[in-house]
Order: sequence, then C-alpha cells, then structure tokens
Amino acid sequence: MKRPKEKTERALNTKLFIKADRCSSPKCALIRKPYRPGMHGQKRRRGKLSEYGKQLQEKQKLQIVYGLTNRQLRILFRDNDAEHALIQLEKRADRVVFLMGFAKSPRIARQLISHGHILINGRKTTVPSRTIKKGDIVEIKEASKKRKPFEELDTHLKQYTPPTWLKVDAIHKKGECLKEPEIDTAALPFDPSLIGEFYAR
Repeated sequence: MKRPKEKTERALNTKLFIKADRCSSPKCALIRKPYRPGMHGQKRRRGKLSEYGKQLQEKQKLQIVYGLTNRQLRILFRDNDAEHALIQLEKRADRVVFLMGFAKSPRIARQLISHGHILINGRKTTVPSRTIKKGDIVEIKEASKKRKPFEELDTHLKQYTPPTWLKVDAIHKKGECLKEPEIDTAALPFDPSLIGEFYAR
C-alpha cells in the first residue's frame, strides 16, 4: 500500500515539492500539519536518528524527488560517486523539462513526457529517464501547447529563471542544453554525501 504523497513529506519533515504550487502555499501539508502523520503524530517526538537512519532518510528524499526505484538508485550509485550520480540524474529528460520551467514539478514533467507532449531534437519521446546531452533541443509539441497542462505556462515562464546550463525560449516553448549540469548541493532537499555513504556500505 502506497503512502499518500503529502504524508511522505511530513514523515521526512522536508518539502519535496511533490504537489508543485501547493508546497509554496499556505495549503502545504508541512505548514498545516507540521508533525508526523498518523493518529499519534502530534505526540511523537522526532528522536535522534542513527547514522544509518540519516542515510536511509536522505536516500528516500532523493528517491521521491527523482521518482526512482531502489534498484535504479542502487545501479546508479554502484557505477558513480555521489557527484557524478547527481549529474546523471539532472540530465534525465523529466528533470530537464522541470528545470526549463515547462512543468511545475518533476512528477508533472514525468507525466508530460509519458503522454507524448515533449519533443527532443524534433522527435517525440515517452521515456522520462532519457539522458539529455549538450546541444539537445527540448520543446513542447505544437499540438500540445494549447492543452490544459500548459494553460498558465506563459505567465510562469515570465517569472522563471532556468539554471545557467540551460537556455529557454519562452515564446516558442523550447530550450537547449548548453553544457553539463552545475549542481548546487546547498539548494538540494537532501544530502548527497550521506546517500553516497548509504550505497558504499
């Protein structure tokens, strides 16, 4: 049985922006209910975690942010250190669509790709995990631009600034990958070094 998304954020005590705008509003679950989920959530104190517990919690945060399975993460960190693993994750098509501002959350970006609304180098892709390379062009399919998921996109893009390694044409709803991703670890909702330690055990 899957735990409701906002309960997961409350359990981890971290905003993971699973529900896009809701996380930035007063309706955010962590603002309305800043305690653990469950019948006794308000009474339970957050005890001190063991080192393993901290590593596991950070791994769970990363897993939710990028929408990956345990197996996918295990393979990724088996072949890469924490820094290079993050670079690979940032180059995923769903992550790039989100970072270009075409979707309000990574979860929505995955749905847009799976439903065929996104083109990469002029061709439709339905694989959210596809790697975006330097020079690749990512755009919204012309026939999809008037659909409901993109109704407020013009307003959103006027207020949005993408990372420096991405260039976005807000008018034509397309973007280009200029170079390798630049990771600001301080801005991440998880600690990559602890995740690296978790998989190095």
